Amino acid sequence: MIPWLQLDTAEVPDGGGQLRLMQRGAEFSIMAGSIELMNSRLSGSEKALATMVCARLRDRPKPHVLIGGLGMGFTLRAALAELGPDARVTVAELVPAVVAWARGPMAEIFAGCLTNPRVSIREEDVSGPIRAGRATFDAILLDVDNGPEGLTREANDRLYDSAGLNAARAALRPGGLLAVWSSRPDQNFTQRLRKAGFGVEEARVRANGGRGGARHIIWIATNPEVRPPGPARHRPV
Repeated sequence: MIPWLQLDTAEVPDGGGQLRLMQRGAEFSIMAGSIELMNSRLSGSEKALATMVCARLRDRPKPHVLIGGLGMGFTLRAALAELGPDARVTVAELVPAVVAWARGPMAEIFAGCLTNPRVSIREEDVSGPIRAGRATFDAILLDVDNGPEGLTREANDRLYDSAGLNAARAALRPGGLLAVWSSRPDQNFTQRLRKAGFGVEEARVRANGGRGGARHIIWIATNPEVRPPGPARHRPV
């Protein structure tokens, strides 16, 4: 058995603890304490987060997608494979070291996607571009923490509370999609999405992309199309 080697550590801003980058042969893992947040051998649900959404954007001209969390780049690469040459993908990553790992020890996994001309990387909390956006994005993909219940950083909760969901809806164009990855179901979050005015679908996908293994949850929430008001009706006098 090849032992795990710790390559680097990084502090998560705002007291979110420490991340560790581990390697065993060609396999990489990012850990938060004793909890594995992601593994280079398990990418099925992260890819599905992008493919399930971006397939619905094919008929949109110049779609703009915001991805919250770079991770190991599986969602980013899947989005680029699904989207056309006129698309834009903005990735917001809170921890600068994660971007450095992508360009350094994990560069082979990222396969050059960070230099793709359709991609821009922002080293900041994804809540920034969400709250600044006004009908800016065709899709927002959130793979932040372990889902709607913050595990590594309490500040992540503000993405998933009522105010955060209202901000996401405001940042989406009419008919835009908010997709959220989670390691487990959360019925309270499903209800919050509906109360925020989204149409909600919930999908269970395999972590490894095959038939076996753990199931993860992806919510796909649709911002309703805005219909222009009809002609004013005058009451007879």
